[in-house]
Amino acid sequence: MVLSISRRRILAGLAVALAAVTVAHFTVASADDTAAPAPSPELKPIFNGEDLSGWDGDSRLWSVRDGVIHGETTPENPSKGNTFLIWEGGNVGDFELRLSFRCSVTNNSGIQYRSTRVTEGKQATNDWVVKGYQHEVRNEEDFPNVPSFIYDEKGSRKRMCMVGEVAVWDADGKKVLRDDLIDQAGFKELMKVDDWNDVVIIAKGNNIKHYLNGRLVLDFTDKHPEKALSEGVLALQLHGGKPMWTEFKDVRLAQF
Repeated sequence: MVLSISRRRILAGLAVALAAVTVAHFTVASADDTAAPAPSPELKPIFNGEDLSGWDGDSRLWSVRDGVIHGETTPENPSKGNTFLIWEGGNVGDFELRLSFRCSVTNNSGIQYRSTRVTEGKQATNDWVVKGYQHEVRNEEDFPNVPSFIYDEKGSRKRMCMVGEVAVWDADGKKVLRDDLIDQAGFKELMKVDDWNDVVIIAKGNNIKHYLNGRLVLDFTDKHPEKALSEGVLALQLHGGKPMWTEFKDVRLAQF
């Protein structure tokens, strides 16, 4: 049967429209892979916005100002080494943590999770020391010294997973599977220097994902037979050294 010219045009138009829908569908699906998931319905505030009830830290350095957690060191009031504000609600294993941070550019801060409190030995430079996984907090936008990479606080693996990477660490060391989750130009658009930035950390089993301002910025799987961490304390860092300040708000946690 010979199709009329008009019918052929209609079918051709439908084919083009279907192809466009298909391309759009896969484009959206790809974007969704890097978008932060909807907040867990199990999220609960672990900071009341009024005082530091439920948290343990150096009262000289940590306070609540205008409804946010404020940590600050000064030449007159320094910290002896890195010091932490430690959540007293128990260990976290599989979890989703959401909060916002901002800090000064003179030094860096961090968000500890699945970590261990250090009370003895040379590493215990003050009464609030922890070691373990750290989400780096910085007021910088130029690679590699940007917020969100995973640092092994007081451990041997140092910068374990950098922003942009999908990486695995096993008994033989680190393997980068991809490093294109975000590039320098994209990060400069994403990062809000001198302003509040939103963090999502999701840890399930040996996989950890960090999101910054709604976008996936690293995906890390820890398969090391001895050094992988499955649970531990949650804490916020004030870095030793140069005077600095750091602030956190809207701190919410869900445990699975």
